[in-house]
Amino acid sequence: MSLINSKVNDFVVRFANVNGSGSASANFLFTKAIFRMGIFVTPKNIFPSNIQGLPTWYEVRISEKGYLGRREGIDLMVCVNPQSMASDVAAVKPGGYFLYDSSKNLHDQYIRDDIHYIAIPLMEMCNHAFTDPRQRQLFKNIIYVGALSALFDIEFQMLENLLAEQFKGKEKLIPANIKALNLGIEWVHQNHNYPLDIRVERRDLIGNKIMIDGNAACGLGAVYAGASGAAWYPITPSTSVVEAFASFCDSYRVDPFTGRKNVAIVQAEDELSAIGMVIGANWNGARSFTSTSGPGLSLMNEFLGLAYFAEVPAVLIDVQRTGPSTGMPTRTQQSDILLAAYASHGDTKHVLLFPSTPKECFELTVDAFDLADELQTPVILMTDLDLGMNDHISESLEWDDDRVYQKGKVLDAKALEKIDKFGRYLDIDGDGIAYRTYPATHPSKGSFFTRGSSRDEYATYTEDSAAYKRNVDRLIKKWNTAKNKVPFKLATKSLE
Repeated sequence: MSLINSKVNDFVVRFANVNGSGSASANFLFTKAIFRMGIFVTPKNIFPSNIQGLPTWYEVRISEKGYLGRREGIDLMVCVNPQSMASDVAAVKPGGYFLYDSSKNLHDQYIRDDIHYIAIPLMEMCNHAFTDPRQRQLFKNIIYVGALSALFDIEFQMLENLLAEQFKGKEKLIPANIKALNLGIEWVHQNHNYPLDIRVERRDLIGNKIMIDGNAACGLGAVYAGASGAAWYPITPSTSVVEAFASFCDSYRVDPFTGRKNVAIVQAEDELSAIGMVIGANWNGARSFTSTSGPGLSLMNEFLGLAYFAEVPAVLIDVQRTGPSTGMPTRTQQSDILLAAYASHGDTKHVLLFPSTPKECFELTVDAFDLADELQTPVILMTDLDLGMNDHISESLEWDDDRVYQKGKVLDAKALEKIDKFGRYLDIDGDGIAYRTYPATHPSKGSFFTRGSSRDEYATYTEDSAAYKRNVDRLIKKWNTAKNKVPFKLATKSLE
């Protein structure tokens, strides 16, 4: 049997697990250990849209050259799920490795003569070493991480450090995890040749880069953008955006004098309520946002049209998934672009921002709030499941403490006093952007109500065609103004 040509820091590992079996944290422990050794690594979580019981895969590409995309062929498969074993065996490259739980004999149908088998009795070892049923289930995942550390020559100190970080404040959980790691290492030392011809070596390639998922970066961006409110209805793959925002708010949205949180986060009964709350909060001067995906965006269309026509700021983070309809909730696709661009009926055009990295997720989320306020319109950040839910190596997130939020054309009470008659939809500056006020800024002037029906420059209801045309023409002018305000980055390709 031929071996894979010796590869250092250049191979793919796939973990075949059962959803809900506690494998996610173990697999990420493997990924982070390689990252901490200064090597480029890219994980992809391929999971079903159920709570527990169906096959799930976690694929990790290790690439010293920094290649981030998935590639065909698996160099080593860790298979602990009998449901998917046939396809998992078939996915291994000739000369590759198949690591499996040998607590039960491997059926003949899974035997290939062109790959290597690494048998480890994971469940048997757990049953012998642990008495708690939950530990027996969870620690078989940690055992195979220990085995991989021996097979790939991963520095054990990295695993110890990561466990110490993960269980900070819960140190009593660390010894059992260390025990499970050592069980895997000792089994390999006693029963297999190690390290393999595919292995890792420490490098210094990462520098100041971090590992973060796009949804967390968006949530942190919302904090730095000054968001004080969020309303959302949970939907895969966008739920963790607001969850991350809430987690960051626990640290950064707490009044230093009272200790109370100065943020409002509401889980609404549906997507319509969520976007309605966001529009209402922004109408009253708060920076608020929501997150959703395909079906939720479909439901939000009418409210997005209201915000566009009434000219109320709003920020929506759309983490796209596979459609149409319910589609495949846990698969990535850029399926919402046209729906988002023209959300609502009529002559509606929305500003869309397209991040490609977690760093851009952070930066463009902040920009989205400024643009929404400046343009007085919804701004939609378009990410997808791959960028949002998978961890990526990213440039460090940076913030300029001198940055000033751009709130746009907002009149205060003193400015209103100088105006004879306030015209909410008057184009005074010729850029299509009218001046606005927060409700009750002045006892008798400014905006107190808004509407989605046709009106004139002074917000008076009218069905006059000329007034309607002036209004939509102004909105087109504002759209053209937006082209000069959105961030623009020119993509260039090196010729070297």
